[in-house]
Amino acid sequence: MFEPAYRCLLSAGRFAERVEQAQTALKDCTLCAWECHTDRNRKFGLCHTGRDAVVSSAFSHMGEEDPLRGWHGSGTIFFSMCNLHCQFCQNHEISQRGDGQTVSTEHLAAIMLQLQALGCHNINLVSPSHVIPQIIMALQIAAEAGLKLPLVYNTGGYDSLDGLRLLDGLIDIYMPDMKYADPDLAQQYSKIPDYPARNRAAVREMHRQVGDLQINSEGLAVRGLLVRHLVLPENIAGTAEIVRFLVEEISPNTYINVMGQYRPDWHVRERQIAPLNRPVTRAEFETAERFARQAGLRLDKHRGGITN
Repeated sequence: MFEPAYRCLLSAGRFAERVEQAQTALKDCTLCAWECHTDRNRKFGLCHTGRDAVVSSAFSHMGEEDPLRGWHGSGTIFFSMCNLHCQFCQNHEISQRGDGQTVSTEHLAAIMLQLQALGCHNINLVSPSHVIPQIIMALQIAAEAGLKLPLVYNTGGYDSLDGLRLLDGLIDIYMPDMKYADPDLAQQYSKIPDYPARNRAAVREMHRQVGDLQINSEGLAVRGLLVRHLVLPENIAGTAEIVRFLVEEISPNTYINVMGQYRPDWHVRERQIAPLNRPVTRAEFETAERFARQAGLRLDKHRGGITN
C-alpha cells in the first residue's frame, strides 16, 4: 500500500531535524532561485513574504490533470506571491499583488487536514517555492495528526537546489512549469533572465528525488515528475528545445501536460504587448503537441487543447 514520503520520515524520527533545517533556512534565504539572502524572520524577502505564509484560497480542485483530480479533486492550497513576474499572468491579483490571508503553521496544517477530510486525493501546493519552511513546519503538525495524502509541489519552475534539497523525502509529486527555453525571452516576458538554466537544474533535481510519474490501479498519481508546458504564440516558449531536454536529460518516459489555454492578461492585455496579445492558434498548439508526441513523452489527455 502506498505511503507518502513524509510519513516515512516521520516514522524514522527525522522530521524534527528537517524542521530545524527549514527554520534555519529562513534566516538567510536561498529557498528560491533569487537567493536574496534575507533574514525573513525580520523582514520580507524579494518574494514580499516574511516568516508566515499567505494563502489565497484552498479547495478541492476539479480542473487539474486527470491523475491528480481523480473523482474527488486535488486539494489545492494557493499561496500568494510568486517569484516570477510573468507579464501575462492570469492570477496577478494573487501572484503579484499578494491578495490572501496570513496563516500560522498551525492554521496551514489545519487546512491540509481539512482537504483530506473532504476526500481530496492529494495536497497540491501551488506557488510554494518561497514558503518551503512554512510548509515543512505545517506538514510535521499535519502528519502527526494523521495526514496521509501524497504531497504535490506545483511550481512555476524557478526553484533553487537549496530549497529542493530541503524537500527531499517529503514531496511525492513534483509538478514544475517549464516556461521558456530562451533566456532573453524569459527576461522579456517574465523578468527572469536565468530562468532556463535554473529551471533545468531544478527539474533534474526533482526527477532525481522522485523519478518518473507512477500511477496506481485507480488512475491516480502517487509519486514522480509531471511537467507542465504552456504553449505561447509564435513558439515563444520553445517547445521543441524543452521536449528535447526532457527526453535526453531527464527521461523519455516523462509525463507532460502541453497546455493550449493561454490567453492575454495583465500587462500584456493592458499594454497590447505583441505577439502575446492574442491567444494561441490551433496550429501552434498542435505543432507543440506533435513535438512532444513524436519524442515519445507521455501526454496528459485531460488538460490539452485550446480554448479558441
